[in-house]
Amino acid sequence: MTIKRIGIIGAGKVGIVLAGLALKAGYEVRISGSGSVSKIELTIETLVPGAVASENADVIANSDLIILAIPLSRYHNIDPQLLNGKLVIDAMNYWWETDGIREEVLTPDSTSSEQVQAYFKGSTIVKTFNHMGYHNLQEDARPKGTKDRKALFVTGNNSEAVTKVAQFVDTMGFDQVVHYHLADGIMTEPGSPLFGASLNYQDLKNIIDHFDQTEFGKKVAASTHHE
Repeated sequence: MTIKRIGIIGAGKVGIVLAGLALKAGYEVRISGSGSVSKIELTIETLVPGAVASENADVIANSDLIILAIPLSRYHNIDPQLLNGKLVIDAMNYWWETDGIREEVLTPDSTSSEQVQAYFKGSTIVKTFNHMGYHNLQEDARPKGTKDRKALFVTGNNSEAVTKVAQFVDTMGFDQVVHYHLADGIMTEPGSPLFGASLNYQDLKNIIDHFDQTEFGKKVAASTHHE
């Protein structure tokens, strides 16, 4: 499948920035928000002219790749059947200020992306775009080969899907450090050394390679690598 059409669920800061990068990269972009189309239409027209504001169902049906860029506590508001058969990027993080009490959002026995995958069981989830702030995503995107290009962590259980998403990340202006275990996404979530990081490929890879030697990394390994 050639990725030409990008659907973004979430018209907040991250969603808007990713829409802008996707448009610049030559993709067709649809974006939906939490309210009616009319509620976000002016914002979309002003901040990302060229993107199409629409409802979730239309965004999903007419996109080759979906990006979830909403508060983590709201993914249950989406009908999981809408995403059946879709390649989906999970760009979400738990954040107490917007999501509320963690125990009301996530169960303690698996990572957030694993729970997102379990909910959208008919789709294929890949984790990326979550550890870099929206301002860095916007300002640090660079063409391939640029000396000061930054890198994003990309991980998922399906190797073909991870490869496709990594190629997409490349076109969006970032190098990629790739893993093939969805639970590894926790290494870039709030509370980890990589959350908020805007690093080049080698620096990001070095931290990830040594991550399992830290106390935090040992806890992650113990709690997420079940198999």
